[in-house]
Amino acid sequence: MNQVEAILAVQRMQEYIDKHLNDVITLKQLSDVAGYSPWHSNRIFKDLIGKSPFDYIRSLRLTKAALLLRDEKYKIIDVALDFVFDSHEGFTRAFSKEFGLSPKKYSQKTPPIQLFMPEKILNYYQFKNKGELKMNNQKEKVTVFVQVIERPERKVLLKRGVKASEYFEYCEEVSCDVWALLTSVKEALYEPIGMWLPKHLIKPGTSEYVQGVELPLDYNNVVPEGFELINLPSCKMMIFQGAPYNDDDFEEKIGEVWEAIDSYNPSLYGFEWAPDEAPRFQLAPMGYRGYIEARPVKSINKGIL
Repeated sequence: MNQVEAILAVQRMQEYIDKHLNDVITLKQLSDVAGYSPWHSNRIFKDLIGKSPFDYIRSLRLTKAALLLRDEKYKIIDVALDFVFDSHEGFTRAFSKEFGLSPKKYSQKTPPIQLFMPEKILNYYQFKNKGELKMNNQKEKVTVFVQVIERPERKVLLKRGVKASEYFEYCEEVSCDVWALLTSVKEALYEPIGMWLPKHLIKPGTSEYVQGVELPLDYNNVVPEGFELINLPSCKMMIFQGAPYNDDDFEEKIGEVWEAIDSYNPSLYGFEWAPDEAPRFQLAPMGYRGYIEARPVKSINKGIL
């Protein structure tokens, strides 16, 4: 089995797990969708993901359960049964081991916790290997939507790297798990973002690229170890959004949006780039909505908002 075949087999198993997370899942079912023996399916999954299929399923179920407890008023036993745990006690033990506190305490305080949010294996390897896994290089017409939004004065909870200037360098320096913790923050104004900080926000010996989540100015919940809170002023951001894409085209579609931004002239609409006024940021790439990236801008004259 070559690497591409292994990646595609693991992708099929991930997709099956996503669709059946609230059902009993057996290794035989996973091996059937992978197209290999149960032993071999288990091995390639653990080799590429870093967890066995059942450790992966358990962590994913606990993360979904935590989000329900954070956002809804469910009984703990109902959440446990929904995610295929046999009892309140078994769910509490698993939850406490995964997140370091009981589900009851979490539902009361909802501090930031380290969720399990795995990267889709095919997306990761396509981007990491600069398109080596792509099978269709046909060029299509590129559509990028542009709008300007206002961001209010706010705080941002972030974790800095060392020298990282982009996502994969950051993951190597810090880890890819930061995003999962940021996603758990109940008070978030928006979804987590990857940010390229302007020079005045970069501390000596730390990275330009960081990950964070924007919060209201009155945020007073826990600041996890290794994270910090900084204030950001109100600003205008020019949002670029590519067209929806198939997951197989992950790396190519991000590159198309970057090319569109590089060739874009904001002065045609009364703006100019303002890289010192706010971090440039990106949202998590999701095929159904296209790749989204934002750059800070300011009005050229007072007559344009």
